[in-house]
Amino acid sequence: MTTPTPAPASTPPIRVLLVDDHAMLRAGFRTILDTQPDITVVGEAATGASALAQASALLPDVITMDVQMPDMDGIEATRRIVADPAIAAAIAIVTTFDRDDYLYQALDAGASGFLLKNAGAEDLIAAVRALAAGDGMLAPEVTRRVLARFAHTPAPAATPASASAPASGPVVDSSAPVTLVDPLTDREAEVLVLLADARSNAEIASALFIGEATVKTHVSRVLQKLGARDRVQAVVLAHRMGLA
Repeated sequence: MTTPTPAPASTPPIRVLLVDDHAMLRAGFRTILDTQPDITVVGEAATGASALAQASALLPDVITMDVQMPDMDGIEATRRIVADPAIAAAIAIVTTFDRDDYLYQALDAGASGFLLKNAGAEDLIAAVRALAAGDGMLAPEVTRRVLARFAHTPAPAATPASASAPASGPVVDSSAPVTLVDPLTDREAEVLVLLADARSNAEIASALFIGEATVKTHVSRVLQKLGARDRVQAVVLAHRMGLA
């Protein structure tokens, strides 16, 4: 049984949309998440097309997205939701299939997390909270494969962006050059290297002898300059830039 973690009374609950074509799985996810005082399930969808409609109507903070569904798969649904500027939801792909093609396609489509359906209840809760906080979440068993793939991908040269370049974070394209809104400072580059090494904020603070609040500020600036949606995409970009 999961133990609820109290949330500050002034903090609105994290709004979650569950997308999966199996009703029993959605019911299980709802039961797990609704036990938490800081999380509320606001809707469910059984198809990719329904996910698009529900995401637009409900504007959730986080979406858990299956891959194999009728009429539109979860990868395409993720791509369309991420492309809609009116929807700010972070998306976690939750699938039965531990397949590299699903993983890389999900990241390219703009997903911020990737979990397997055999993950524990605490892993699901942690993923929802991480995505709502603007962080990424990868299942531990797939993290090394992601980093290995991009670590062995030739790093294109970084190019300066125009003044009008968006800072909100485009979908990661593993073949496109890395575009910086502004050059990274030396300290920001150090933070990015540690991010690419899967370090937590506390570990980064310890390594650089600075406070966690300062780390959070640096991470936010790094994400903005990279045009990354979250830490997962920042890690991918760091490997493509040859910084890790």
